[in-house]
Amino acid sequence: MAKDFAKASKHGEELGLNFDELAFYDALAENESAFEEMGDEILKVIAQELTNKLRKSVSVDWQKRESVRAKMRNMIRIILRKYKYPPDKQLEAIKLVMRQAEVLSDEWTS
Repeated sequence: MAKDFAKASKHGEELGLNFDELAFYDALAENESAFEEMGDEILKVIAQELTNKLRKSVSVDWQKRESVRAKMRNMIRIILRKYKYPPDKQLEAIKLVMRQAEVLSDEWTS
């Protein structure tokens, strides 16, 4: 596990992303067509914007309130469309980003 963490940390440094941004970058890069069409630079920009906006939107009880979750999914959808993220896997990317936000939000609200 320590080796995986070190590898992820090095990968984040190579891309110029912090830990949170790398989590969203990896979620977006899961879609091979997105990675091939958009490349590292655009995916990095999307990951940084997602991190910034989601961090500002997260409240202590956001995971329990469907209205807040819907607002966050919509924000993610808008960001993906803004950068022309391939629509074939957009729904899956939104789900992955939401899962990453759930994991990271405990740290953000502390």
